[in-house]
Amino acid sequence: MSTTLYPEFGVLLVDDEPDWLSSLALTLESCAGISNISTCSDSRQVMALLDQGDIGLVLLDLTMPHLSGEELLEQVAERHPEIVAIVVSGLNQLETAVRCMRKGAFDYFVKTDDQDRMIGGVLRAVRMQELQRDHREMASRLNAPEIRHPEAFDALVTNDRAMRSLFAYVEAVAKSPQPLLVTGERGVGKELIARATHRLSGCRGKLVTVNVAGLDDTVFADTLFGHLRGAYTGADQPRRGMIEEAADGTLLLDEIGDLSIASQVKLLRLLQEGEYFPLGSDLPKRIKARIIVATHQNLADREAAGTFRRDLYFRLRTHQVHLPPLRERRGDIPLLLDHFLEEASRTLGKPRPIPPKGLIPLLSGYSFPGNVRELKGLIYDAVSQQRDRQLSLEPFTRVVERVRPESGAGAVLPPKHNPFSAFEDLPTFSDAAAFLVLEAMERAGGNQTTAARLLGISQPALSKRLKMIKG
Repeated sequence: MSTTLYPEFGVLLVDDEPDWLSSLALTLESCAGISNISTCSDSRQVMALLDQGDIGLVLLDLTMPHLSGEELLEQVAERHPEIVAIVVSGLNQLETAVRCMRKGAFDYFVKTDDQDRMIGGVLRAVRMQELQRDHREMASRLNAPEIRHPEAFDALVTNDRAMRSLFAYVEAVAKSPQPLLVTGERGVGKELIARATHRLSGCRGKLVTVNVAGLDDTVFADTLFGHLRGAYTGADQPRRGMIEEAADGTLLLDEIGDLSIASQVKLLRLLQEGEYFPLGSDLPKRIKARIIVATHQNLADREAAGTFRRDLYFRLRTHQVHLPPLRERRGDIPLLLDHFLEEASRTLGKPRPIPPKGLIPLLSGYSFPGNVRELKGLIYDAVSQQRDRQLSLEPFTRVVERVRPESGAGAVLPPKHNPFSAFEDLPTFSDAAAFLVLEAMERAGGNQTTAARLLGISQPALSKRLKMIKG
């Protein structure tokens, strides 16, 4: 049974009628999932309770002995402007309502109002307070000069400045109840970011991952929301959905860009209303899990093409992280090589091999379409074939040589920006070729075979070029 209170901040109910307090507290908990509730029947004690600092929302009865709701509203606005206040009255008085709103009330309800209207207003106030707290927390974290919990990112090996900034952002939004969108190519580590976010969130539940690619609408709903017995043919037993499995924890929906439009509607309702219906049920359940979604696709392009709902896209991008591909942080390759060599040796029960001198230059010249996942696979494959103390270069060169012909003429892809565009006087073809050869030899540590592979030419052709340069 869950013991986590929602929301993280306290909700204080103030009324001089104990029966009304009990009824309202029960309604908010059963219908809105709000359990972090305290009550007060003496208006003189309210400010002392707020001074303790753990209240984020207060519902004030308008007519009370000692201090009225209006008087308390003024004191709350003056001493605790960060607290959201809602006024509840036994009478429907327009002038009073307008006066209270001018004094800072978030909303004004009459006790005889429809129950759903009041619950909706309280939930809106909770969400607004959550967003404001998110903003303050993010500003505090992003202004901090260092990452406070670097251990949460141990699985993401990097010294890249952009990646470190990304970690700081993740740390800042980790406790937010709003969804987190993680984008990036396959193999960059999106699930690792989700795990780090979950670890930093303080959620007591577990991280549950669901790959939604290829799920039709019915399977998607059944997987996420579960079903009751008899919900459809073959549903002989009730089944909990993944949302319920992730209660008080985090639900990661991977490959969200492949979701059908019909399923997108269900996900949007889940995020907007905070509730869902198990298949076969007429009674909604409140979501109690943090939602993280991940995709390798460009959702902005899919939204423009009409295959991804605009309202869902903007709902998901409240917090967004984009992981760069490995080719944009090549400086991490030596670190990753060392990390995976140690990991592979330990996993495979082999002594840690010594990498050959030309390995890092070779890897640095490769585009890694499979990103960090591909690098890890290459290293595990090479270590599994290891016979000598020194790691063989052959398993790596086979992959590099196999990929290069696909880019045409046996050469690597041209740079995104012409390196000669900023030159006022262009070098001669011979000079440019000489500079390129010398740079390749420098990156290869003097190894002609590796340098030739970096240039996409044969070793004899490189040797001939070197003789011409030394000439």
